[in-house]
Amino acid sequence: MTATLTTSAGVPTDRRIAVRRSSIAPRGFHRAGRVAWQTDVLGRVEVVHSLTLDDLSDDSLVSGLVALVDAGAIGGQWEFEETAVGIIRSCSADPDVAWSAFYDNSVAALRSGIAAFSPVHRRARSLISGRSVLEVGSCFGFFALQCAQDGHQVAACDISPGAVGLLDAAARRRGTPVHAVVGDATDLPFADDAVDTVTLIHLLEHLTEPQVRDAIGQALRVARRRVVIAIPYEEHPSEHFGHLTTLSEDDLRRWADAVPHAGAQFHTDHGGWLVLTPRD
Repeated sequence: MTATLTTSAGVPTDRRIAVRRSSIAPRGFHRAGRVAWQTDVLGRVEVVHSLTLDDLSDDSLVSGLVALVDAGAIGGQWEFEETAVGIIRSCSADPDVAWSAFYDNSVAALRSGIAAFSPVHRRARSLISGRSVLEVGSCFGFFALQCAQDGHQVAACDISPGAVGLLDAAARRRGTPVHAVVGDATDLPFADDAVDTVTLIHLLEHLTEPQVRDAIGQALRVARRRVVIAIPYEEHPSEHFGHLTTLSEDDLRRWADAVPHAGAQFHTDHGGWLVLTPRD
């Protein structure tokens, strides 16, 4: 049975989102790249897209969704995620086929370097110390799948049961084992010193300040050798991605000063990086 993505933070709006695939935008629809939309008299947003199984990926999906956000067609995290799931599922009559294409194309684009997020994943993979890794806030789990493909022992944790189910199904189908579990970054369901490296990649901008401190503390508790933190540098928080605040290197240094550790490194590469060494 195919899992459906359960949003973890977005607040539902009163508007309904209807999505379908069509190679031609209907008359009267507003167009933005490969997506088109209109709002009917009942306030329902109708979205039409031309993506196929061959070009369905995280990059193409986000590009179309951001075009809708910029045009004012959708707003907020809930509408963004509802539209995303609608686009993926409408690419095939069989949901499993659609999700498989989405995963395979996305991971391939990330590993080849052509995806917008490739530099972030490439840097994160280079910073892994040891053989075992836990990705906290894994969402679809593209990073976890790449780590498993690299030969690491991989665990992944996300607050969304739907996302965890999708990752588990993708890992089994691809033959790249990932131990995916539902859990909160501020209270990780893992024992002390459970893995070599814990990653929090573009997660902390989704959390409040007290939650950030708890999440970093939990990561240091679970990691034996290293905690890798990555954040985006934005002029304004991306509401549709669920970002609560903008962050800077000052925040990374403040976080490092607030937790016990045996060493901290700071990098700038498509955003900010904080690498912490846990105490023995």
